[in-house]
Amino acid sequence: MSEFVARIGDRKPAVFLDYDGVLTPIIDRPEDATISEGMRTVVRDLASRCSVCVVSGRDLQMVQLLMGVHDLAVAGSHGFDIWTPDQGEIEHPRSDDFEEIIGEVTDRLTEEIGTVEGVLIEPKRASVGVHYRLVSVEDRPRVAAAVEQVVTEGPDRLRITPGKMVYEVLPNVEWNKGSAVLYLLEVLGLDRPDVVPIFLGDDVTDEYAFSAIADRGIGIFVGRATDPEVGGRPTSATFVLASPGEVQAFLDSFAR
Repeated sequence: MSEFVARIGDRKPAVFLDYDGVLTPIIDRPEDATISEGMRTVVRDLASRCSVCVVSGRDLQMVQLLMGVHDLAVAGSHGFDIWTPDQGEIEHPRSDDFEEIIGEVTDRLTEEIGTVEGVLIEPKRASVGVHYRLVSVEDRPRVAAAVEQVVTEGPDRLRITPGKMVYEVLPNVEWNKGSAVLYLLEVLGLDRPDVVPIFLGDDVTDEYAFSAIADRGIGIFVGRATDPEVGGRPTSATFVLASPGEVQAFLDSFAR
């Protein structure tokens, strides 16, 4: 903690938190990933002391529902859908451009693999998540092939971002969690020399955020090197916490 505090110096922290795998453990059914009462309390305590924003690939309303918190800044759909207590809803200028294509992809994937046992197709405002954690090993190639086919047929419109047992199909635009954090710093009035952005994330997509703030902020990777889904991959994060439990202890200490 001393090295972390030293890096902040006399600047004001702005904390950005991924949801799944950071504030709550990764579980088999994403719709059941509710935050614990202890973590909720710690996040609220921290938010009373500095700027805090939850950044997730999930829809804004789903994050608020799972957290049971409606007075905290949340950026859903990878930053395309933002809500803050002070400004209300802040819609990204391009978010409406994706509604039609996301609808088409959702319908296509539902038709082709919606009946595969264990698959979960999660439509969001600016992407479609295809979860295969509960899909049998034998059926996973079929799921992967269907997702790949949809993207191949629209290479100028779509791209795939892999995650922890999920394929994220997104519009093929220059936008990721790193872009989202930089955008959030701007729209939340935090893009200043006296502010140090701190991002906590656990997934492949969070590496974009770690890289985006590397020259002025602090990245904290959440996970163990022994986790199969981590696989010893390199990270641009500066610090490591092993689990959401360690995240809670860290945030609690930081809030004090």
